[in-house]
Amino acid sequence: MTDLVTFGETMLRLSPPDRERIESTSTLELRAAGAESNVAIAAHRIGAETMWTSKLPDSPLGRRVAAGLRQYGIETEIEWSDEGRQGTYYLEFGTDPRGTSAIYDRADAAVTTATLDDVPLDRIRDASMFYTSGITPALSDTLESTVDEVLAEAQDAGTTTAFDVNYRSKLWSPAEARASLTELFPRIDVLVTAERDARTVLDQSGDAADIARDLADEWDFETVIVTLGANGALALHDGEIHEQPSFETDTVDPIGTGDSFVGAFLARRLAGESVPTALEYGAATAALKRTIPGDVAVVTREEVENVMDTEGRDISR
Repeated sequence: MTDLVTFGETMLRLSPPDRERIESTSTLELRAAGAESNVAIAAHRIGAETMWTSKLPDSPLGRRVAAGLRQYGIETEIEWSDEGRQGTYYLEFGTDPRGTSAIYDRADAAVTTATLDDVPLDRIRDASMFYTSGITPALSDTLESTVDEVLAEAQDAGTTTAFDVNYRSKLWSPAEARASLTELFPRIDVLVTAERDARTVLDQSGDAADIARDLADEWDFETVIVTLGANGALALHDGEIHEQPSFETDTVDPIGTGDSFVGAFLARRLAGESVPTALEYGAATAALKRTIPGDVAVVTREEVENVMDTEGRDISR
């Protein structure tokens, strides 16, 4: 039985090297990148048996996405389509005062047409946990319905459901996101939200603990995790608040940090660890991810535990 099944869009990420500008570079680095596949890979690296599922175009670009994910050892279940495109995004790194920026080219992507028939429901029903994020229903009306239906199928089968708000302002407004996501909330057991998303999208106020309690009280979530960026994360479970500071890190590439945190947290919860221990794994994995180019946490559990032990961060001999 699979521990964790994730569902969502994975794009191809194209980035110029060494903080060059897109308009002047002659080289673009190509990687597969997507929130749900990032979570699946991070969870797999920390010990869970994971599968990512989606719909891709049967094209060289779609096959490149599949190959780019399989190299990390996760299982993939893909609905191949003769219609639709492969979504891409262009990531330009910058430092102050020029920040990092992303240009998305995902219109008419094959995944936006995915229906319940395109999803491996038997695998989701048999899995211990199903995960998706707020990016997926934001991509199309079809996906909004599909996510709702898949969460219902998972819930009815007794599969634990986990969901990250993961708000993207380039996809929808806070009001649109709030209306859609709160329709999904009754089907979710474990909610993850950045503090800023809780305030902007979910109209929450107070400190992070207040936010977690208010969300749990209103929607009866089993667990609520509020991520706090450089200040770590906080979780509410069984009425108790657990706080986890971040680990010191030098940032090479911040993209995918939150997904890495979520993947590691879910992996250790699936392994039977306590919420505080899972939070610590999540924070350590996120710190390591920031030192690695690309969206994916290419880490080992041993490396993560070394960070947790505050040892093993210098030269390994």
